[in-house]
Amino acid sequence: MRDVAIIGIGQTPVSEHWDASIRALALEAALKALQSANIDKVDAIYVGNMISGEVTGQEHLGALLADALALDGVEAMKIEAACASGSAALRVGMMAIASGMNDLVLVAGVEKMTDTHGQDTTAALAMAADAEYEVSQGVTFVTLNALLMRRYMYEYGWKRRDFANFVVNAHANGVHNPYAMFQRPISAELYANSPTIADPVGLFDASPICDGAAAVVLAPAEYARSLSPAPVLIKGSAVATMPIAVHSRHDPLALQAARVSGQRAYQMAGVGPEDLDFFELHDAFTIMSALSLEAAGFAERGQGVRLAIENEIGLEGRIPVATLGGLKSRGHPVGATGIYQVVEAVLQLRGLAGHNQVTNARLGMTQNIGGSGATIITHIFEAME
Repeated sequence: MRDVAIIGIGQTPVSEHWDASIRALALEAALKALQSANIDKVDAIYVGNMISGEVTGQEHLGALLADALALDGVEAMKIEAACASGSAALRVGMMAIASGMNDLVLVAGVEKMTDTHGQDTTAALAMAADAEYEVSQGVTFVTLNALLMRRYMYEYGWKRRDFANFVVNAHANGVHNPYAMFQRPISAELYANSPTIADPVGLFDASPICDGAAAVVLAPAEYARSLSPAPVLIKGSAVATMPIAVHSRHDPLALQAARVSGQRAYQMAGVGPEDLDFFELHDAFTIMSALSLEAAGFAERGQGVRLAIENEIGLEGRIPVATLGGLKSRGHPVGATGIYQVVEAVLQLRGLAGHNQVTNARLGMTQNIGGSGATIITHIFEAME
Protein backbone atom coordinates (compact mmCIF):
# COMPACT_ATOMS: atom_id res chain seq x y z
CA MET A 1 0.00 0.00 0.00
CA ARG A 2 1.34 3.41 -0.96
CA ASP A 3 1.01 6.51 1.20
CA VAL A 4 -1.18 9.21 -0.34
CA ALA A 5 -0.82 12.99 -0.22
CA ILE A 6 -2.87 16.02 -1.21
CA ILE A 7 -1.08 18.25 -3.71
CA GLY A 8 -3.83 20.65 -4.81
CA ILE A 9 -6.97 22.26 -3.38
CA GLY A 10 -9.85 24.36 -4.67
CA GLN A 11 -13.18 25.69 -3.41
CA THR A 12 -16.03 27.98 -4.34
CA PRO A 13 -17.66 30.41 -1.93
CA VAL A 14 -20.58 28.80 -0.09
CA SER A 15 -23.73 30.71 -0.88
CA GLU A 16 -27.08 30.60 -2.66
CA HIS A 17 -25.69 30.36 -6.19
CA TRP A 18 -28.78 31.24 -8.20
CA ASP A 19 -26.71 31.88 -11.33
CA ALA A 20 -24.52 28.75 -11.26
CA SER A 21 -25.44 25.15 -12.11
CA ILE A 22 -24.14 22.10 -10.30
CA ARG A 23 -21.83 21.53 -13.27
CA ALA A 24 -20.45 25.08 -13.06
CA LEU A 25 -19.79 24.84 -9.32
CA ALA A 26 -18.00 21.49 -9.59
CA LEU A 27 -15.97 22.73 -12.55
CA GLU A 28 -14.85 25.88 -10.76
CA ALA A 29 -13.58 23.97 -7.72
CA ALA A 30 -11.97 21.27 -9.87
CA LEU A 31 -10.10 23.77 -12.06
CA LYS A 32 -8.80 25.58 -8.99
CA ALA A 33 -7.55 22.29 -7.52
CA LEU A 34 -5.84 21.25 -10.77
CA GLN A 35 -4.23 24.67 -11.08
CA SER A 36 -3.08 24.47 -7.46
CA ALA A 37 -1.48 21.10 -8.23
CA ASN A 38 0.07 22.40 -11.50
CA ILE A 39 -1.43 19.57 -13.54
CA ASP A 40 -4.15 19.37 -16.19
CA LYS A 41 -4.87 15.63 -16.31
CA VAL A 42 -5.74 12.92 -13.81
CA ASP A 43 -6.32 9.17 -13.96
CA ALA A 44 -9.65 9.25 -12.14
CA ILE A 45 -12.36 11.58 -10.84
CA TYR A 46 -14.57 10.83 -7.84
CA VAL A 47 -17.43 13.19 -7.01
CA GLY A 48 -19.09 13.25 -3.59
CA ASN A 49 -22.76 14.22 -3.75
CA MET A 50 -25.98 13.37 -1.94
CA ILE A 51 -29.13 14.80 -3.52
CA SER A 52 -28.32 16.05 -7.04
CA GLY A 53 -30.88 13.81 -8.71
CA GLU A 54 -33.69 14.73 -6.34
CA VAL A 55 -33.01 18.48 -6.23
CA THR A 56 -31.44 19.38 -9.59
CA GLY A 57 -32.52 16.47 -11.79
CA GLN A 58 -28.87 15.75 -12.59
CA GLU A 59 -27.25 12.44 -11.77
CA HIS A 60 -24.16 10.90 -13.41
CA LEU A 61 -21.92 13.56 -11.89
CA GLY A 62 -18.64 11.74 -12.53
CA ALA A 63 -19.13 11.81 -16.27
CA LEU A 64 -20.58 15.33 -16.06
CA LEU A 65 -17.43 16.71 -14.45
CA ALA A 66 -15.11 14.71 -16.70
CA ASP A 67 -16.93 16.16 -19.71
CA ALA A 68 -16.73 19.71 -18.33
CA LEU A 69 -12.97 19.25 -17.83
CA ALA A 70 -12.55 17.82 -21.36
CA LEU A 71 -11.07 14.64 -19.88
CA ASP A 72 -12.78 12.14 -22.16
CA GLY A 73 -12.00 8.54 -21.33
CA VAL A 74 -11.02 9.14 -17.71
CA GLU A 75 -12.42 6.91 -14.96
CA ALA A 76 -15.15 8.90 -13.20
CA MET A 77 -18.04 8.23 -10.84
CA LYS A 78 -20.29 9.70 -8.17
CA ILE A 79 -19.90 8.52 -4.56
CA GLU A 80 -22.80 8.76 -2.10
CA ALA A 81 -22.86 8.37 1.68
CA ALA A 82 -25.47 10.98 2.67
CA CYS A 83 -23.85 14.06 4.24
CA ALA A 84 -20.55 12.14 4.41
CA SER A 85 -20.40 11.79 0.61
CA GLY A 86 -17.42 14.15 0.27
CA SER A 87 -15.27 12.19 2.69
CA ALA A 88 -16.43 8.93 1.11
CA ALA A 89 -15.19 10.18 -2.26
CA LEU A 90 -11.86 11.13 -0.68
CA ARG A 91 -11.49 7.65 0.79
CA VAL A 92 -12.22 6.02 -2.59
CA GLY A 93 -9.66 8.28 -4.25
CA MET A 94 -7.10 7.53 -1.57
CA MET A 95 -7.62 3.77 -1.95
CA ALA A 96 -7.28 4.03 -5.73
CA ILE A 97 -3.81 5.52 -5.32
CA ALA A 98 -2.78 3.42 -2.31
CA SER A 99 -3.56 0.26 -4.29
CA GLY A 100 -1.44 1.39 -7.23
CA MET A 101 -4.38 1.42 -9.65
CA ASN A 102 -4.13 5.20 -10.17
CA ASP A 103 -1.43 7.83 -9.70
CA LEU A 104 -3.28 11.14 -9.93
CA VAL A 105 -6.87 11.49 -8.70
CA LEU A 106 -9.24 14.45 -8.55
CA VAL A 107 -11.78 14.28 -5.72
CA ALA A 108 -14.61 16.81 -5.73
CA GLY A 109 -17.63 17.40 -3.52
CA VAL A 110 -20.57 19.42 -4.81
CA GLU A 111 -24.14 20.19 -3.82
CA LYS A 112 -26.78 22.51 -5.24
CA MET A 113 -29.52 22.77 -2.62
CA THR A 114 -31.31 26.05 -3.33
CA ASP A 115 -32.98 25.34 -6.68
CA THR A 116 -36.12 23.95 -5.03
CA HIS A 117 -38.50 25.13 -2.31
CA GLY A 118 -37.20 24.64 1.21
CA GLN A 119 -39.71 21.91 1.98
CA ASP A 120 -38.55 19.92 -1.05
CA THR A 121 -34.90 20.23 -0.04
CA THR A 122 -35.80 19.18 3.50
CA ALA A 123 -37.60 16.13 2.12
CA ALA A 124 -34.58 15.25 -0.02
CA LEU A 125 -32.23 15.52 2.97
CA ALA A 126 -34.55 13.26 4.98
CA MET A 127 -33.74 10.45 2.55
CA ALA A 128 -30.57 9.95 4.64
CA ALA A 129 -32.78 8.81 7.53
CA ASP A 130 -34.72 5.54 7.72
CA ALA A 131 -37.55 6.02 5.20
CA GLU A 132 -39.67 3.17 6.57
CA TYR A 133 -39.33 3.74 10.31
CA GLU A 134 -38.43 7.43 10.69
CA VAL A 135 -39.40 9.54 7.67
CA SER A 136 -42.82 7.89 7.36
CA GLN A 137 -43.53 9.20 10.87
CA GLY A 138 -42.75 12.79 9.88
CA VAL A 139 -39.13 12.89 11.01
CA THR A 140 -36.71 15.51 9.65
CA PHE A 141 -33.08 16.03 10.64
CA VAL A 142 -34.04 19.10 12.64
CA THR A 143 -36.46 17.06 14.73
CA LEU A 144 -34.02 14.15 15.12
CA ASN A 145 -31.36 16.49 16.44
CA ALA A 146 -33.91 18.19 18.67
CA LEU A 147 -34.70 14.82 20.22
CA LEU A 148 -30.99 14.12 20.75
CA MET A 149 -30.36 17.56 22.22
CA ARG A 150 -33.34 17.29 24.58
CA ARG A 151 -32.20 13.85 25.76
CA TYR A 152 -28.63 15.09 26.27
CA MET A 153 -29.86 18.01 28.36
CA TYR A 154 -32.02 15.67 30.43
CA GLU A 155 -29.27 13.10 30.98
CA TYR A 156 -26.46 15.50 31.89
CA GLY A 157 -28.24 18.55 33.29
CA TRP A 158 -27.16 21.11 30.71
CA LYS A 159 -29.30 24.06 29.57
CA ARG A 160 -29.71 25.23 25.98
CA ARG A 161 -27.65 28.35 26.70
CA ASP A 162 -24.68 26.11 27.56
CA PHE A 163 -24.31 25.23 23.86
CA ALA A 164 -23.90 28.87 22.81
CA ASN A 165 -20.13 28.96 22.39
CA PHE A 166 -20.17 26.25 19.72
CA VAL A 167 -22.03 28.76 17.56
CA VAL A 168 -20.22 31.87 18.77
CA ASN A 169 -16.85 30.22 18.05
CA ALA A 170 -17.87 29.07 14.57
CA HIS A 171 -19.16 32.48 13.54
CA ALA A 172 -16.13 34.28 15.00
CA ASN A 173 -13.92 32.11 12.81
CA GLY A 174 -16.17 32.45 9.77
CA VAL A 175 -15.73 36.23 9.84
CA HIS A 176 -12.24 35.77 8.39
CA ASN A 177 -13.09 33.08 5.83
CA PRO A 178 -13.86 34.66 2.42
CA TYR A 179 -15.55 31.41 1.33
CA ALA A 180 -17.96 31.29 4.28
CA MET A 181 -21.67 31.90 3.79
CA PHE A 182 -22.01 33.87 7.04
CA GLN A 183 -19.10 36.24 7.65
CA ARG A 184 -20.40 37.97 10.73
CA PRO A 185 -20.08 37.26 14.45
CA ILE A 186 -22.97 36.51 16.77
CA SER A 187 -23.20 36.85 20.53
CA ALA A 188 -24.33 34.41 23.19
CA GLU A 189 -27.29 36.71 23.79
CA LEU A 190 -28.33 36.59 20.14
CA TYR A 191 -28.04 32.81 20.23
CA ALA A 192 -30.17 32.58 23.36
CA ASN A 193 -32.89 34.81 21.90
CA SER A 194 -33.04 33.20 18.45
CA PRO A 195 -36.33 31.70 17.24
CA THR A 196 -37.02 28.07 18.05
CA ILE A 197 -37.23 25.65 15.11
CA ALA A 198 -37.90 22.41 17.00
CA ASP A 199 -37.49 22.75 20.75
CA PRO A 200 -34.73 22.95 21.94
CA VAL A 201 -33.07 23.50 18.53
CA GLY A 202 -33.08 27.19 17.64
CA LEU A 203 -32.25 29.04 14.45
CA PHE A 204 -28.55 29.28 15.30
CA ASP A 205 -28.26 25.62 16.31
CA ALA A 206 -28.65 24.49 12.68
CA SER A 207 -26.42 24.84 9.63
CA PRO A 208 -27.88 26.52 6.52
CA ILE A 209 -29.23 25.24 3.21
CA CYS A 210 -26.68 26.36 0.60
CA ASP A 211 -24.66 25.59 -2.54
CA GLY A 212 -20.96 24.98 -3.00
CA ALA A 213 -18.15 22.81 -4.31
CA ALA A 214 -14.64 21.93 -3.16
CA ALA A 215 -11.94 19.71 -4.65
CA VAL A 216 -8.54 18.19 -3.94
CA VAL A 217 -5.91 16.46 -6.07
CA LEU A 218 -4.25 13.33 -4.69
CA ALA A 219 -0.90 11.76 -5.58
CA PRO A 220 1.43 9.09 -4.18
CA ALA A 221 3.34 10.56 -1.24
CA GLU A 222 6.59 9.13 -2.61
CA TYR A 223 6.73 11.77 -5.30
CA ALA A 224 4.24 14.35 -4.06
CA ARG A 225 7.10 16.68 -3.09
CA SER A 226 8.19 16.83 -6.74
CA LEU A 227 4.68 18.03 -7.66
CA SER A 228 3.90 20.37 -4.77
CA PRO A 229 6.02 22.52 -2.46
CA ALA A 230 3.65 21.78 0.44
CA PRO A 231 1.98 18.36 0.15
CA VAL A 232 -0.19 17.11 3.01
CA LEU A 233 -0.14 13.43 3.95
CA ILE A 234 -3.35 11.47 4.52
CA LYS A 235 -2.09 9.76 7.65
CA GLY A 236 -5.29 8.04 8.74
CA SER A 237 -8.60 7.13 7.09
CA ALA A 238 -11.52 5.12 8.41
CA VAL A 239 -15.26 4.57 7.98
CA ALA A 240 -17.74 3.10 10.43
CA THR A 241 -21.51 2.69 10.50
CA MET A 242 -24.25 2.25 13.07
CA PRO A 243 -28.02 1.71 12.78
CA ILE A 244 -29.55 4.27 10.45
CA ALA A 245 -32.59 4.84 12.70
CA VAL A 246 -31.85 6.61 15.99
CA HIS A 247 -34.35 4.49 17.91
CA SER A 248 -32.51 1.30 16.83
CA ARG A 249 -29.30 2.32 18.59
CA HIS A 250 -28.38 0.87 21.96
CA ASP A 251 -27.36 4.34 23.15
CA PRO A 252 -28.65 7.26 21.03
CA LEU A 253 -26.21 9.69 22.68
CA ALA A 254 -23.13 7.62 21.83
CA LEU A 255 -21.89 8.31 18.30
CA GLN A 256 -20.56 4.78 18.01
CA ALA A 257 -19.52 5.20 14.38
CA ALA A 258 -17.54 8.33 15.31
CA ARG A 259 -15.79 6.48 18.11
CA VAL A 260 -14.98 3.44 15.95
CA SER A 261 -13.87 5.35 12.86
CA GLY A 262 -11.85 7.69 15.08
CA GLN A 263 -10.10 4.81 16.81
CA ARG A 264 -9.33 3.15 13.49
CA ALA A 265 -7.95 6.39 12.08
CA TYR A 266 -5.87 6.99 15.22
CA GLN A 267 -4.47 3.47 14.96
CA MET A 268 -3.63 3.85 11.27
CA ALA A 269 -1.94 7.21 11.91
CA GLY A 270 -0.18 6.04 15.05
CA VAL A 271 -1.47 8.99 17.08
CA GLY A 272 -4.12 9.79 19.67
CA PRO A 273 -6.49 12.68 20.32
CA GLU A 274 -3.87 14.33 22.54
CA ASP A 275 -1.58 14.69 19.50
CA LEU A 276 -4.00 16.66 17.31
CA ASP A 277 -3.64 20.40 16.76
CA PHE A 278 -7.22 20.92 15.49
CA PHE A 279 -10.42 19.04 14.73
CA GLU A 280 -12.79 19.96 11.91
CA LEU A 281 -15.94 18.35 13.28
CA HIS A 282 -19.36 18.05 11.66
CA ASP A 283 -21.33 20.80 13.42
CA ALA A 284 -24.50 20.54 11.33
CA PHE A 285 -26.27 20.95 14.70
CA THR A 286 -24.74 22.08 17.99
CA ILE A 287 -25.60 18.78 19.68
CA MET A 288 -23.42 16.98 17.12
CA SER A 289 -20.45 19.11 18.16
CA ALA A 290 -20.76 17.91 21.75
CA LEU A 291 -21.33 14.27 20.81
CA SER A 292 -18.44 14.28 18.32
CA LEU A 293 -15.95 15.71 20.81
CA GLU A 294 -16.91 12.98 23.26
CA ALA A 295 -16.84 10.14 20.72
CA ALA A 296 -13.47 11.23 19.32
CA GLY A 297 -11.87 11.17 22.76
CA PHE A 298 -11.61 14.85 23.64
CA ALA A 299 -14.14 14.79 26.47
CA GLU A 300 -15.84 12.35 28.81
CA ARG A 301 -19.47 11.38 28.16
CA GLY A 302 -21.75 14.33 28.83
CA GLN A 303 -18.84 16.79 29.04
CA GLY A 304 -18.45 17.90 25.41
CA VAL A 305 -20.43 21.05 26.18
CA ARG A 306 -17.94 21.96 28.88
CA LEU A 307 -15.20 22.35 26.25
CA ALA A 308 -17.33 25.03 24.59
CA ILE A 309 -18.18 26.79 27.86
CA GLU A 310 -14.48 26.95 28.80
CA ASN A 311 -13.51 28.02 25.24
CA GLU A 312 -11.20 25.04 24.82
CA ILE A 313 -12.51 24.85 21.24
CA GLY A 314 -11.19 28.30 20.27
CA LEU A 315 -8.17 28.88 18.05
CA GLU A 316 -5.93 29.10 21.13
CA GLY A 317 -7.75 26.35 23.03
CA ARG A 318 -6.89 22.74 23.75
CA ILE A 319 -8.65 21.45 20.64
CA PRO A 320 -9.64 24.15 18.11
CA VAL A 321 -12.75 23.24 16.08
CA ALA A 322 -14.54 24.87 13.14
CA THR A 323 -11.36 26.88 12.58
CA LEU A 324 -12.68 28.50 9.40
CA GLY A 325 -16.32 28.62 10.43
CA GLY A 326 -17.38 24.98 10.30
CA LEU A 327 -20.71 23.89 8.88
CA LYS A 328 -22.52 26.53 10.90
CA SER A 329 -20.76 29.62 9.53
CA ARG A 330 -19.06 28.39 6.36
CA GLY A 331 -22.19 26.47 5.41
CA HIS A 332 -23.15 22.86 4.81
CA PRO A 333 -23.64 22.01 1.11
CA VAL A 334 -24.00 18.41 2.19
CA GLY A 335 -22.15 16.36 -0.46
CA ALA A 336 -19.36 18.94 -0.56
CA THR A 337 -18.90 19.43 3.18
CA GLY A 338 -16.35 16.65 3.68
CA ILE A 339 -14.09 18.15 1.02
CA TYR A 340 -14.48 21.67 2.40
CA GLN A 341 -13.26 20.28 5.72
CA VAL A 342 -10.23 18.75 4.00
CA VAL A 343 -9.41 21.95 2.08
CA GLU A 344 -9.52 23.86 5.36
CA ALA A 345 -7.31 21.26 7.07
CA VAL A 346 -4.77 21.60 4.25
CA LEU A 347 -4.78 25.40 4.63
CA GLN A 348 -4.07 25.01 8.35
CA LEU A 349 -1.26 22.51 7.78
CA ARG A 350 0.30 24.70 5.10
CA GLY A 351 0.17 27.70 7.42
CA LEU A 352 -2.16 29.52 5.04
CA ALA A 353 -5.24 30.00 7.25
CA GLY A 354 -4.44 33.69 7.81
CA HIS A 355 -6.19 35.24 10.80
CA ASN A 356 -7.57 31.80 11.68
CA GLN A 357 -4.22 30.01 11.69
CA VAL A 358 -3.72 27.51 14.51
CA THR A 359 -0.20 28.08 15.83
CA ASN A 360 2.32 25.45 14.67
CA ALA A 361 -0.39 23.17 13.26
CA ARG A 362 1.19 19.90 12.10
CA LEU A 363 -1.54 17.31 12.64
CA GLY A 364 -5.28 17.72 12.10
CA MET A 365 -8.43 15.61 11.87
CA THR A 366 -11.71 15.89 9.98
CA GLN A 367 -14.88 13.98 10.76
CA ASN A 368 -17.82 13.90 8.35
CA ILE A 369 -21.21 12.56 9.49
CA GLY A 370 -23.77 10.98 7.17
CA GLY A 371 -27.39 11.17 8.29
CA SER A 372 -27.79 11.35 12.06
CA GLY A 373 -24.61 9.31 12.49
CA ALA A 374 -25.26 6.16 10.47
CA THR A 375 -22.06 6.69 8.46
CA ILE A 376 -19.11 8.56 9.96
CA ILE A 377 -15.79 9.01 8.17
CA THR A 378 -12.64 10.19 9.91
CA HIS A 379 -9.42 11.41 8.27
CA ILE A 380 -6.15 12.48 9.88
CA PHE A 381 -3.71 14.72 8.00
CA GLU A 382 -0.09 15.66 8.57
CA ALA A 383 2.08 18.35 7.05
CA MET A 384 4.91 16.63 5.15
CA GLU A 385 8.44 17.64 6.06
